[in-house]
Amino acid sequence: MFQAGDRILLRVEGDSALSDTFTVVTGPTGPALRLPDIGEISLSGVPRGDLEAHLTRELGRFIKDPVVQARALIRVSVVGQVARPGFYAVPIDLVLPDALMLAGGATQAGRVDRMSIQRGTVSLWDGDKLQAAIARGATVDELGMQAGDRLQVPSQRDPESSWRIVGIIVGSLATAIGIIALTRH
Repeated sequence: MFQAGDRILLRVEGDSALSDTFTVVTGPTGPALRLPDIGEISLSGVPRGDLEAHLTRELGRFIKDPVVQARALIRVSVVGQVARPGFYAVPIDLVLPDALMLAGGATQAGRVDRMSIQRGTVSLWDGDKLQAAIARGATVDELGMQAGDRLQVPSQRDPESSWRIVGIIVGSLATAIGIIALTRH
């Protein structure tokens, strides 16, 4: 189902005003698509997969035999250890690895096997469950992603760097104690 903030890539053959990317708004009966010269078309109760057929039917009330291509997009953030973190409008039929590639893919420090999908502070998908969904080719829509969800790629922990930090701290303390002991004698 649609929600305010989702985007729709619409192309109506022969009508440049209706060939653009539009944002779903909150209409009087729920989510709606506001189109120039037409007004709002309700998307309440319309599954994302039925968008093109629904818009063809609705636009048929204003345009004779419209040839419509419509694709639902949602805005998600791809963050963490990726080359180009940020917000991306992705088609709902996109598989998750392709969404990751829009952000330039994982960095060398990124742990794709520990990737997760977050909504606010709640983890929707992670671990083996997410890896199995990726393996079967689950789409953004099948994963139930909504506008504002986050694809998080964590970094791998380097145990040696932790020991180096501990060594620096201990070494600094030992040096400070040594200097204090020498200055008191």
